[in-house]
Amino acid sequence: RMFIKEGTQVLLSDLLKGIIIQSGNDASVAVAEYIAGSEAAFADMMNQHAALLGMKDTHFMNATGLPSEDHYSSAFDLALLAQAIIQKYPEQYGVYSEKYFTYNKIRQPNRNKLLWRDDSVDGLKTGHTDAAGYCLVASAKRDGMRLITVVMGTSSEEARAQESQKLLAYAFRYFRTHKLYDAGQVLETAKVWAGQQTQLKVGLENAMAITIPRGEGEQLQAVLDLDKVIKAPIEKGQSFGSLKVMLEDKVVAEAPVIALESIAEAGFFQRIWDAIALFFYNLIN
Repeated sequence: RMFIKEGTQVLLSDLLKGIIIQSGNDASVAVAEYIAGSEAAFADMMNQHAALLGMKDTHFMNATGLPSEDHYSSAFDLALLAQAIIQKYPEQYGVYSEKYFTYNKIRQPNRNKLLWRDDSVDGLKTGHTDAAGYCLVASAKRDGMRLITVVMGTSSEEARAQESQKLLAYAFRYFRTHKLYDAGQVLETAKVWAGQQTQLKVGLENAMAITIPRGEGEQLQAVLDLDKVIKAPIEKGQSFGSLKVMLEDKVVAEAPVIALESIAEAGFFQRIWDAIALFFYNLIN
């Protein structure tokens, strides 16, 4: 608990610290009711965001994580959620590494024991109910490589910390992250029909990195699958194919290939000319 007094005004930043550092159910409910009007309505918002993140095995019924019928998640989904927090909200992520928070003259420690044991660990969140056991979503960064681990259903605070440490030690030793492409990096210059420009630069909206067993980086192969015909008008961000990264005939990463610029439609006579040229191009191809 954060020990909020009923009727008092509390800074939203303090409530977030109460949720993250102190695991305050009272703070969670307060934020949910403030944002959505009720905890049930906030749970609906949580489910909408979960769907956007691709959390296919998750359904929320409340804002606290307390047991409820039809309230569930998976280790993989919680890893997706942790990844989104780290990547999309870096300005908030620092709170997860704070070891103590004092509110109402009550000082409480972060329940994530790894923050004291491993300097590379900087998050994320503990959880415990009798039904779920002791759980921990942890993240650490060493030598530019970040990992996320999820441990669920252990028997004690110590057990979840130890199991998380084992996962992190194993992954840092036997895996390596390869940065493949930057966001907005030009992957290809494609032919454009009926446009004010004849060439279109395409790339990825987000940076692409992949974590694979050490020593297998040279076996990675990138397959760029672009639309055969690209016609103007084109809006920046519009998708025109996909990039797949293969390892031993398996797709290990995939992302849409998008236009890195907008191209307006050409004038009338240019469009007519390109339409004729495209007709013969399609015959040949």
